[in-house]
Amino acid sequence: MANNESIQLTDQMHFILLGFQTSPFIKTILTTVFSIAYIFTLLENTAIIGIVRWDPKLYTPMYFFLSKLSCLEMLYVSVTVPKMLSDLITETNVISVWGCLLQLYLFLSIGCVECFLLAAMAYDRYLAICNPLLYHSIMTSSVCWLLTGGSVFLGFLACSFSIGLIAQLDFCGSRTINHYLCDISPVIHLSCEDISTVELVDFISALLVLITSLVLITVSYIYIISVMMKIPVARGWKKAFSTCASHLIVVILFFGTTIFMYARPQAIDSFDFNKYLSVLYSFFIPMLNPLIYTLRNTDMRKSLQAIFSF
Repeated sequence: MANNESIQLTDQMHFILLGFQTSPFIKTILTTVFSIAYIFTLLENTAIIGIVRWDPKLYTPMYFFLSKLSCLEMLYVSVTVPKMLSDLITETNVISVWGCLLQLYLFLSIGCVECFLLAAMAYDRYLAICNPLLYHSIMTSSVCWLLTGGSVFLGFLACSFSIGLIAQLDFCGSRTINHYLCDISPVIHLSCEDISTVELVDFISALLVLITSLVLITVSYIYIISVMMKIPVARGWKKAFSTCASHLIVVILFFGTTIFMYARPQAIDSFDFNKYLSVLYSFFIPMLNPLIYTLRNTDMRKSLQAIFSF
């Protein structure tokens, strides 16, 4: 097909994921490391869900949201890692156009859902610390499910506009995506049309999701800190902060990498750099989050000790 010939997306179209261009030996190492990390991520997140379901002391809104975050992390890595491992092993690197769009939509949407879910977790901590007497009457089971469902709805809605525009683009020339997954910037730059509208819609959507969730998190912690500063006993201050420390670390890691990756125009500046950066936020951060919550959370450690004492 000539480079100047444009075509619309069809069922017969496919893209080629360039993946990691390196020696077979390095690919073998990457396959081994990523496989172990993927299995470990699934196991530790499954363990958190199991512990929360097993221990009645953890039947609280905070651990309800934590278990939902673990479900989200498993989905997040499963959208991209199995295909990446398959390409490293078989070196086929081919993905259908609709498979690519589906992967892109799920990858972006689950990331947006996590933004809103982390905001809901911050609101939960705000109520627990700033309004302890009303906490259980406000954070009922139905409210927890409503916040979770709202996060899922808003997350998938925020990405629908960009994906809808991408599906209408004409493509020409190269079908090679310089990435190990279908990320938005490498995909749309294969189009022979003007992509400024898609880039603008994507940038605004990402900015709205990040600003909305970060404002909610920031306001919640401003109130939390103001209440904590009024606690006269150091032990009480430490206990209040310990319930938020794990969440804060996860928020800083997730939003820090996400903002650097997506909340900036012209993300095409360095596809290779973005490719390796995405390994951090789409793979290793979901693996670290359960460790952060488990190692820094007294209740989780006690539940683990109780399980292993049997």
